[in-house]
Amino acid sequence: MSAVELEDRKIGHVTVLFGERTGKYPHGNSLLVRGAGETILIDPSLSVIPRRDALPPIDRLLLSHCHEDHIAANFLFQDVPWHFHDEDLPGIRSLEDMLAIYGFPEPLRSLWKGVLVEQFHFVPSSDAVGFRDGDVFDLGQVRIRVIHTPGHTRGHSVFLVEPDDLVYLGDIDLSSFGPYYGEAWSDLEAFERTLEELRHLQARWYATFHHVGLLEGREAFLARLERFAAVIRDREERLLGFLTEPRTLDEIVEHRFVFRRKDGGIHIESVERRSMAQHVDRLLREGRIREVSPGGYRAASG
Repeated sequence: MSAVELEDRKIGHVTVLFGERTGKYPHGNSLLVRGAGETILIDPSLSVIPRRDALPPIDRLLLSHCHEDHIAANFLFQDVPWHFHDEDLPGIRSLEDMLAIYGFPEPLRSLWKGVLVEQFHFVPSSDAVGFRDGDVFDLGQVRIRVIHTPGHTRGHSVFLVEPDDLVYLGDIDLSSFGPYYGEAWSDLEAFERTLEELRHLQARWYATFHHVGLLEGREAFLARLERFAAVIRDREERLLGFLTEPRTLDEIVEHRFVFRRKDGGIHIESVERRSMAQHVDRLLREGRIREVSPGGYRAASG
C-alpha cells in the first residue's frame, strides 16, 4: 500500500499515521509528534515504511513496548536514539533477547525467529535508551509524559501528549478481543491493575495502536475501557463453567477461551496456554477451583 492510500489525522502537534484497516495486526497506528525543537515517532509500525519519504526528519523513536509490530520500521531510523521503558529495554539488545519476551517453545520459537527478521525487519540495538514512569520528553512547546502500564509486557507504557490532551494507549487497544497477556513477559494481574488505574486518566483524545485508532471524549473512552476489561472476567467465568467437570490444562487450551476455534496463527496454542494457566493459578489460590487429580482441575462448587 502506498503512502497516498494511507490516512493521516492531525491533532495539534500530533499526527496519527493510520495503518491498514485502522491498524489491524500485523499493521498498526503510529504517532508523529512535532515540537519546536524535536520530532518524535512513536511505535514505528509497518505503516511507516511506505511513508518513509514523506516523513520529516526524526530525532528519536519512542516505543510503548518491545513487540514485533511496534518496532517493524525501527530499521529505517538506526542513526537516532530508540527509547524503551527500562523493563522492556533488554528485549531489543539481540534477537535472542527479543525471543525471551515471548517465551515460545520449540518449534514455534525457531519459526517466530524467522518471522521477526523477515516480516518485522528486526534489528538489535545495544544503544537503546531506557525511560521510567513519570519521565517527560520535552520537544519544545510540546511534552510527552510517560505512564508505566505493565501487563501486556513488563514495560508497556502509555504516553500523554501535552498540551494537545491526547493519550497514546499502545496495545491497550480497547478492542472486542480484549487484553492480551499470553507471553512470558505478560502478567494478567498487572494488566488488571493497569486497567483500574487508567480509569482515572483524564484526556480529550485517546489513540490506540490497533483497531479503534482514535477516540474522542473521556466518556467514550471509559465505556470502551469497561468493555475491554470485562473480557477478562468473561474468560474466567466461562472457565469456571467449563470446570464443572474435571479438566486438564490441555483440555482448557483445546477448548479456547482467548481465541476462537477458527482463528489461525502459529502462536495461538502457546498464547492460549500461557493466558489460561494464569487464570487457573489465580482460581487455585482463591479456592474457587481444586486440583482433584494430578493436573486435573474442577470448580470448587462442582
